[in-house]
Amino acid sequence: MYLIALILLIGWILGFFVYSLGALIHVLLVLAIISVLLRLIGGRPV
Repeated sequence: MYLIALILLIGWILGFFVYSLGALIHVLLVLAIISVLLRLIGGRPV
């Protein structure tokens, strides 16, 4: 789960500097944050 969030976060950072994908990059950031929050709230081992 953390690996997926990390990949999405890196994608957002790259997209932020490139400005090529626009709003899609921000959606990826939101998904990464939600996945980390669900992991922390759930507390289940992956």
